Amino acid sequence: MKKTVNAPEELLAFLFSSWPETKKSKIRNWLKHQSVLVNGEPVTQFNHPVSPGDVIGIRLVKYAAPRTPLSAGIKAWFEDAHMIVIDKPPDLLSIASNAEDEKTAYFLLTDYLRGNRPKARERVWIVHRLDKETSGLMVFAKTPEAKEFLQSHWETVEKHYEAVVEGHLRTKEGVLESDLDERSRFKVHIARASEHTRHAITHYQVLAESPRGSLVRLRLETGRRHQIRVQLAAEGCPIIGDKKYGAQSDPAGRLGLHATFLKFPHPSTGAEMRFSSPLPKALAVHAPQKTK
Repeated sequence: MKKTVNAPEELLAFLFSSWPETKKSKIRNWLKHQSVLVNGEPVTQFNHPVSPGDVIGIRLVKYAAPRTPLSAGIKAWFEDAHMIVIDKPPDLLSIASNAEDEKTAYFLLTDYLRGNRPKARERVWIVHRLDKETSGLMVFAKTPEAKEFLQSHWETVEKHYEAVVEGHLRTKEGVLESDLDERSRFKVHIARASEHTRHAITHYQVLAESPRGSLVRLRLETGRRHQIRVQLAAEGCPIIGDKKYGAQSDPAGRLGLHATFLKFPHPSTGAEMRFSSPLPKALAVHAPQKTK
């Protein structure tokens, strides 16, 4: 269903006048569930201005509304024709390994897009990864073009994490900088710079402290495997639950690391996209309280 705008007005008013046989509550639900397209892009704002020549379409396929549970603990934070932003639970691989072929974020999202149509061609493309043990925000592309755009701009994406750690960092904020040897499949090591290492830079800020540990916000400047975990451990502040890198405690029964924030340009429109995910309750109850 498509119609062309003839005069300037707000989107909701245009929808009401163009589909008079449709209940107004249903039209509002079209907007809520991202079913209204303006020149091919989903719009949810009822007062979005439309101009002569704009093409307004209504699609039958719904996208997940923000914070919609999908499966296996995954929540959709945002979805449109180009990408889907999710909140990945802990203990779920981003993409298949030799040990596990199916229960991955990639597999579950592809299954979600195909619904009950196993022969459908819908799929997602991996843009970046989170460790299996890490929870939080992830972006998957829904087209090859979106994948290429997002990956080519990924170094400029603003990425924040929060970690509950043992001990206390020497300063309230600073930069962790080291060279990482990632050749081992199981564990990353800090080493002298060589042809086998990659430079890693992480900016940190201590949000709160208690006698036993700290809550730390981290902003990645580089994206190396296990980067945050290795660098915090090297400072004597391993993340809780991270026995691989020397943690002595595991009060939450999981790794105390969560991807909390992403900011990047939309792969089609270039509009600034921002997503925030709070520290999960399982971690928050074991974290020092943030200072005001």
